[in-house]
Amino acid sequence: MFKFLVYFVTVMICGAASAQPRQHHVTAGDTPQPVTRMHPVTTSSVEGGQLVAWLRQGGLVLFFRHADTAGMPCDRGFRLGDRAGQRNLSAQGRAQARRIGERLIELGITVQRPVLAGPVFRARDTAEEAFGAADVEVTDALLADDYAGGRLEWVLAAHRRLFATPPRPGAGNAVLVGHRTPAIMILGQGLAGRAFPEGAALVLRPEGQGFAVLGVLDLVPMAWRESC
Repeated sequence: MFKFLVYFVTVMICGAASAQPRQHHVTAGDTPQPVTRMHPVTTSSVEGGQLVAWLRQGGLVLFFRHADTAGMPCDRGFRLGDRAGQRNLSAQGRAQARRIGERLIELGITVQRPVLAGPVFRARDTAEEAFGAADVEVTDALLADDYAGGRLEWVLAAHRRLFATPPRPGAGNAVLVGHRTPAIMILGQGLAGRAFPEGAALVLRPEGQGFAVLGVLDLVPMAWRESC
């Protein structure tokens, strides 16, 4: 039987896709164990097809990393509102973001409005290109670590809270748009490097005090290009 990995916040379970996963219950204050090395999957793969099937049922959280920035100048000023001093989306990244929104519709995956996005422009622009500016709410809870300053612990706590918060009943799936490094800080180096490429999404199942990481779904894969 095909084996499908389900990564829990506090424990990693490996088993058959059809098996009922063993659930490790956590309470506030527990330190999550890092996930093992993950890899992005596309909708054409068996694993990706399973993620899409779960997303069609609703009740999950999609945490998107911002879209492609390859070839763009690196962050310099680390000031919110300073577009010229930030690493911004490439032209390919803007097209990728628009295509992400289209793919969700094509796949029959419903998205709760508003979509939440961080205030650094590459995250905000990704959300607005994919879902329309009118349906995006910008929040400091999804700040990049380099822009958090003395609020880093608050930002990480806010990420954990959003990962564990289910969408409203009947609203489909909650969507968050942010940055890879806070996810790595929460879940470990299993998400580093090519495990969580620009434009891909962590598929999360909220579980009250915690959450499960079901996989990394790359709806609009791009050729790997090194960015800052």
